[in-house]
Amino acid sequence: MKEEIRTLAIYRLERAHESLEEAKLLLQSGHANTFVNRLYYACFYVVSALLFIKGLSSAKHSGVRSLFHKNCVKTGIVDAEMGHLYDMLFDNRQKGDYSDMVRFKIEDVQHWYDEAHKFVEGIENLVKKEMSTE
Repeated sequence: MKEEIRTLAIYRLERAHESLEEAKLLLQSGHANTFVNRLYYACFYVVSALLFIKGLSSAKHSGVRSLFHKNCVKTGIVDAEMGHLYDMLFDNRQKGDYSDMVRFKIEDVQHWYDEAHKFVEGIENLVKKEMSTE
């Protein structure tokens, strides 16, 4: 594996963990919409790292989502439940960021943190496994 690919994958893993930390702070402050945004981005960064080490990328979030499902979920590399979680966070991030009059309630979304954390850990393990075999 080329060093620049490894470097970018590690950077994206770091960004995933930063986004989880930001989400935790936002949750504690009661900022539910931005909390959902950061959870999505944590998952987005780790998925982009996985795709990148497989030689895949997209300039659009919808493209990353499509590549993730086609190359990771449908092939069985990633469990379908993880694919559903990614879709749910993608859709809710879109609603929270771009739709008017959408206000998530902390009590409705706070449990997503643990799910996103497990998602990031699971995908990160796949990334590290791929990087160790190169």
